[in-house]
Amino acid sequence: MNTVQWLSLLLFLAAGFMIYVAFLSYQQRHLPVARTMILIMIGAAWYASGYAFELLSRNLYEVKLSLQIEYVGIPFVTTLWLFQVIQFSGTASHYRKRLALALFVIPVGVFFFHLTNEWHHLFYEQYIFNESTSFPLYITVKGPWYKAHTLYNYFVLLCGFFLFIPMYWRSSRIVRKQIIVLTMGAAVPLLFNITLWFGMVVDLTPFGFAVSGIVYAWGILRFNLLRFTPLALTQVFDTIRDGVILLDYKDQIVSYNKAAEGVLPELLLTKHYPAYVGEVLSANPELVHPILDSHHGNERFSFYKSHADGNKNKYYQCSVSFIYDSGTPIGKMILFNDITELKENEARLRESANQLLELNSFKDKMFTVVAHDVRDPIAHLVSITELLGEELAADNNEHAELFGVLQGQVQNTFYLVENLLDWYRNQKGNVVFRPLGWNLQQVVRQALLLAESKAGMKRIVLREQIDEKFTVSADKEMLDLILRNLLSNAIKFTEIGGWIEIGADLDQDRIVVTIRDNGEGMDEETVDMLRRDDTFIKVPDPEQGTGHARFGLMLTREFIAIHGGNLWFDSVPGVGTTVFFTLHRSRGGMDVIDRWKEGEEA
Repeated sequence: MNTVQWLSLLLFLAAGFMIYVAFLSYQQRHLPVARTMILIMIGAAWYASGYAFELLSRNLYEVKLSLQIEYVGIPFVTTLWLFQVIQFSGTASHYRKRLALALFVIPVGVFFFHLTNEWHHLFYEQYIFNESTSFPLYITVKGPWYKAHTLYNYFVLLCGFFLFIPMYWRSSRIVRKQIIVLTMGAAVPLLFNITLWFGMVVDLTPFGFAVSGIVYAWGILRFNLLRFTPLALTQVFDTIRDGVILLDYKDQIVSYNKAAEGVLPELLLTKHYPAYVGEVLSANPELVHPILDSHHGNERFSFYKSHADGNKNKYYQCSVSFIYDSGTPIGKMILFNDITELKENEARLRESANQLLELNSFKDKMFTVVAHDVRDPIAHLVSITELLGEELAADNNEHAELFGVLQGQVQNTFYLVENLLDWYRNQKGNVVFRPLGWNLQQVVRQALLLAESKAGMKRIVLREQIDEKFTVSADKEMLDLILRNLLSNAIKFTEIGGWIEIGADLDQDRIVVTIRDNGEGMDEETVDMLRRDDTFIKVPDPEQGTGHARFGLMLTREFIAIHGGNLWFDSVPGVGTTVFFTLHRSRGGMDVIDRWKEGEEA
């Protein structure tokens, strides 16, 4: 093989490699930059292939045909590269389509002028057979359109280089590497093409595109050249709703988004960046100092921005994060998160809390009035009605039955006030929970003793069946209230001559207490209330006995819950009711009986 054949083979290999780079770009074809790269490589491949055929041509016809193949790609390659730079840098994003049409007017004109050169000879004026050497076979005399196209190509390349210069200084290290790759992709063919002006016979420009293809492939595989361009970075950066400021390792502001302008309008007063953050934000020392003093990253602080022009004042949560490249900090990112609405809601909540405190204070005063000015007179009234009722019953007075109804209403009202005050103390936290070990049988017998007089009036039999060894962990006052309410309800709704039985069974570490009666059972409203597990207790009407019972049951359920137990029931109308509740078992042994006796004596 002679030199010409070797050069042709190298050109075909270069064209193949450019097709490979186009294939790599095709894998990222959803990106506009990648689609442009595909066109660049295909155009360069046509150029290299056509020039290989030109070197192998044996007559003028084959030379002209080879030139037609070359000019499928030659007019467009450099212009496509400039358009790729425009896409990469995000230049002229709003009128890019019109700019593309303007840029490709001359390349399209070059293509058609070369295609129709035989009619007007404006591109190649003539072809002269080379008698001195076999290569090139024909020497071409360039016409005005060839010269115009050459000047246009150089102009396009210079425009691309000038677009890259300011972008290079503003970009991070990884983006700078991408810029270098794209710059080399255009600079190498340009340098090879310049050799023609110094007497080089062989056009080395296609070999320059082969080198560019190698550089582009390296950039795609090594630096993700087509995966995430600065344009995409810019779009993401500008669409973030929070203000963002980027600083380099010298604490100089290198970039910021539009939201940051709304936070700090003074950023617009500085015309040239990078600029030292202390100078740009000198009017906000409370912001500058935390930024400069941050050495570990991920630091947070609050920032308040007042507006003298009457606009709404703003509150921001600021965070400082370090930016790393290969583990080395290269700058900082300051993020401004607008929390003005959160602060306003917080102020409204604080105001509402103050109002609630005032209402609670008023409620406390009202319950104090109930405790002192209502409870005591009713207690006296209960005692008086009991005495009068006994006298009327002894004298067989005709109004004794009516007075008994009055006495019952007074007692119901007194029990309601007692339960209401107990519930209030529990809700307010004044009820102190002090669980100790107590003998359950002794506590129940004491409760039955207190209920005997009331049960005796209805000739109700009270029975207790509890193992004397059962001990529970409970607050004595609360347990008394629980038993008092449950027994009171059972007596109230058990008919004359009925019975009430209290028992207990052991269930692992808990004791299940049962209170059974053969009364009329619970009404539907009480059953529904207990099953809903309401947390709000509606104060019942004193004239309604069932209302008083429901209130007592609700209060009992809350006190059992404080003990960590549960309350449930089994009620059949006309047959009776069984109420169950659980308490934690105390493992203190028989010494709890002594403690209970000491408590009783006290």
